Amino acid sequence: MNAENFSRLGITDKLQQALVDANISKPTEIQERLIPAILNKKDVIGQSQTGTGKTFAFLLPLIEQITVTEANVQAIVTAPTRELANQLYNEVVKLLKPFDGEIQAQLYVGGTDRQKQMDRLKSKQPHLVVGTPGRINDLIQQNALLAHTATTLIVDEADQMLDMGFIEDVDKVAGKMAEELQMLVFSATIPEKLQPFLKKYMSQPRHVHVQPEALAAKAVKHQLVPVRHKDKMTVLKDVVKHINPYLAIIFVNTKEQADFVADELAKESLNVERLHGGLASRERRKVMKKVDDASVQFLVASDLAARGMDIKGVTHVINFEFPADLDFYVHRVGRTARAGADGIALSLFEKTDEYACGKLSSKGISFTFVEFKDGEWQQVKGPIGSGGFSQQKPQSGEKKKADKTATKPQERTGGKAKAKPKKVKPAYKRKARVAQEKRNKRDNKLRSRKSK
Repeated sequence: MNAENFSRLGITDKLQQALVDANISKPTEIQERLIPAILNKKDVIGQSQTGTGKTFAFLLPLIEQITVTEANVQAIVTAPTRELANQLYNEVVKLLKPFDGEIQAQLYVGGTDRQKQMDRLKSKQPHLVVGTPGRINDLIQQNALLAHTATTLIVDEADQMLDMGFIEDVDKVAGKMAEELQMLVFSATIPEKLQPFLKKYMSQPRHVHVQPEALAAKAVKHQLVPVRHKDKMTVLKDVVKHINPYLAIIFVNTKEQADFVADELAKESLNVERLHGGLASRERRKVMKKVDDASVQFLVASDLAARGMDIKGVTHVINFEFPADLDFYVHRVGRTARAGADGIALSLFEKTDEYACGKLSSKGISFTFVEFKDGEWQQVKGPIGSGGFSQQKPQSGEKKKADKTATKPQERTGGKAKAKPKKVKPAYKRKARVAQEKRNKRDNKLRSRKSK
């Protein structure tokens, strides 16, 4: 195997060797379209989903541009979470092996020893920085990390960066970098709220939008489990007891839901862990180590784990609820059916999910309804009839009611019924206003008489 296909893109021998070591010989579409532009110092926006090769699309030209004889910071890579930053840094380390220490890279994320990082920076500045924007900005503000020499900034998972409120920190980092700044932005979506930030720093960026070969891996079976009139948590417990996954990720929409679902499954003596942004850094590292060691069977996660994180051995993805942003459905199910393996995506289906399923079906995802009957999973007729999924959005009241009952068990009121609100006559407010105006006039007259 060789990586000569990358030479025509401007990637030289040492990085080609690193690609061979990683069993990569052919560039992906996004790499073909963006690597030459990045090497030519163009600003770029790479819009793509997981599985398109976007990480190497910016890391390869980034490393290629490092001047090893200059012992200063030349490029900064930002990611919205510690886990993603760690993952990016690990890829950098692999690519730098053929350079035998000529290029120095450092990882800076929250939850690590800040003082130790500052002490090391006093004696040596890295060529390449990878980390979360909060910690990187903190080190810059302390005059420990000297970013004014850095000419390239990468913003990975920019839409998630925006959602998590980190764009302000990225803005501060960019403001401390070299005046002639090359910015590379990568994201699954480019929301309108991101535009002011992009316009502030980018000059006629090359915008490349690359779709994966298929919206979701062909080896994934997309199955819907009808909740019908049952309690949603009861249905989930029934599902997990009738599958035997190597590793199943159960996706929810919030950290509160992740805690609720994980606690409920733990009561069933299941081997379960949770992963969400509310966990302390130490706890998140412990969970990820258990996942890497294959000592966890069920991982309850928010969409933090669906964006870019490389979790191996996932045989099942279970959607306790559909994501509000349906692009996340693709990210979620993309955790399974990797490296030629099969995978199953099971989603708990309620009436309010018709619209979501209709939108996904229109994009080529084929759903089947299944239930566990007579000791096996069987395809069944769905609860929506033969007319297909509705394209009508659910009423907001219906959706809110469904969300509320999905996240926690119903609370008892102690049997005491609430008093009905008193009926208010339609003309009551008008009569009260007129009466108040009369009182005001009377008071004004009295004050006027006293002043004479």
